[in-house]
Amino acid sequence: MSTGVIIALIVIVAVVLVVAAVLALRARGPQHGGSLKRRFGPEYDLAVARHDGDTKAAERELAERVRRHGSLHTHPLEPAERERFEARWAAVQERFVDSPREAVGEADRLLAELAGARGFPDGGQYEEQLTALSVHHAHHVEGYRRVHRVTHTRVDDARDGGAGTEEMREALVEARALFEALVRQDRHDHGRQRAGTEADASPAQPARTSHTWSLGKRRPKES
Repeated sequence: MSTGVIIALIVIVAVVLVVAAVLALRARGPQHGGSLKRRFGPEYDLAVARHDGDTKAAERELAERVRRHGSLHTHPLEPAERERFEARWAAVQERFVDSPREAVGEADRLLAELAGARGFPDGGQYEEQLTALSVHHAHHVEGYRRVHRVTHTRVDDARDGGAGTEEMREALVEARALFEALVRQDRHDHGRQRAGTEADASPAQPARTSHTWSLGKRRPKES
């Protein structure tokens, strides 16, 4: 094999390696962003909007959230504790009929307590707790953000009786998704422990059933 052929082969191999490296670098960038977008869903779009469309800045923020809270391990609730949370949420929905603002405020406190009980940062650190929840429950955390905002924003009586009530109803319905996600995860954690005792869990059934009840409507009397 002549020297010229050897040199040509070396050049070809070098070019192939450079092209492969460039393609790998290009693939790595979008994949990272795509991975964050898949993980955070609506939270990704909110982060981009908060950074005025700067996707790189938004992705840095979301990557930092994962770094800080991605390894967080939640711990299960005791069955009795879970049932108390479910009963309290059912009471929140019942209370909304006559006192929507108080019900939303109680939902805000209840979600903070439930998240804290599951191992997320304490509810007294709302922003930190919300950030951690967004890493593990990105598709449900917006409801918590909405009820917290409603709870801590002054609204006049006129709005309470009109569009404000509808806004609170929507916030509470959306927040219920996070509540149920946290409780459902607890049931999964206890799956093997509860396998032989599911038939004894009937006291919790009314609370679970009430989760599907439409807000703003009184429950019919049982016959």
